[in-house]
Amino acid sequence: MSDEYWIISVPGKSTPRQSYDELCQATGRDQLSQNYVFNIPDLKVGTLDSLVALSDDLARLDGYIEGVTKKLTQFFFHDVLEDDRNRLAENLVVGQNAVDPIRYVTEFQWDHAKYPTKQSLKNLSEIISKAATHIETELKLRSQSYNNVKQNLESLEKKQSGSLLTRNLNDVLKKEHFVLGSEYLKTLLVCVPKPLMNEWYAKYESLCTMIVPRTTELVTQDQDYALFTVTLFQKTEDTFRHKCRENKFTVREFTFDEKALATEREKIRELETERQKLYANLVRWLKINFGEIFSASMHIKALRVFVESVLRFGLPVNFVAIVIHPTRKSTKRLRDVLDLLFGYLDQSNKSKYDEQIDIPGVFSSQQEYYPYVYFKLDLDYIDMNKK
Repeated sequence: MSDEYWIISVPGKSTPRQSYDELCQATGRDQLSQNYVFNIPDLKVGTLDSLVALSDDLARLDGYIEGVTKKLTQFFFHDVLEDDRNRLAENLVVGQNAVDPIRYVTEFQWDHAKYPTKQSLKNLSEIISKAATHIETELKLRSQSYNNVKQNLESLEKKQSGSLLTRNLNDVLKKEHFVLGSEYLKTLLVCVPKPLMNEWYAKYESLCTMIVPRTTELVTQDQDYALFTVTLFQKTEDTFRHKCRENKFTVREFTFDEKALATEREKIRELETERQKLYANLVRWLKINFGEIFSASMHIKALRVFVESVLRFGLPVNFVAIVIHPTRKSTKRLRDVLDLLFGYLDQSNKSKYDEQIDIPGVFSSQQEYYPYVYFKLDLDYIDMNKK
């Protein structure tokens, strides 16, 4: 199957189900698509003028909610779950039954508790808009808070990684590595390229005068460098540094401060604890509110289908809305079948279905026109099979 999902609406015949059955029969012969009834309840129609105005408002709201849904999902995937597709898939669920989004679309049922059908279409759209705005505001605050902690933690951890030439050394050094409190002696740290380790052992005592013999100690090493300590008299430090540079040894700037070391380690522990706490709460919030925003998005789609169907097909209300999942590479043939089935709805008989036209209140000039009501569902952001 393809990744595309469509929602179309066509007039009902003796019963709305008859149009759906005819579509299934026509597309089923060559297995062009899987089709599902998109259940829209009886809603308050209102006046024609109100429908025309609401059509444009719903289009804008639909785009806004899709944007919020994408932002939430991308933050969930990249920042929180760190691109773990399996974990994202298990958290992207919708509704009381916690179904995956595709199933929610294909088995859509109007939520009468959240969106009472006794309300006007305008009021329903405002309820959905208010909920979406609240989710976006919360998402912004929560994402900023989480990312600030995460970035601060990563910044501290980054200092503890990387080359021995640049990384923070607090986690590898101990008090025992240094001569502390001496008026005359000082312990320095030297980064030695690993191919020069034997040369260091052979040379370090003779690099300059007043180096304490046999005081070098290998502290740690990475892929490129070895970190050594060496103790010398303080007054020869400048000469020693100069000789190290001549021999491609690098003296690291470091002052052992036990209190600062403990403070930094405690800061990392605190940030990690805070991150874990925020993470757990955030995953719960994102899981719940993905379901909320996705459900809101589909209810807006339902309102749009209802409004466009009434504007297109008139009163009394008699239409069937259908979710279509085209088979891969069958889109053109499927369009041809829909043309044959529903081309009679285009009373001018002159429209080319890829032609762009203006029908005030129904379609803008930026949208493709078909003789049936048509919306493409953008579900790419929840397709976990995509690389």
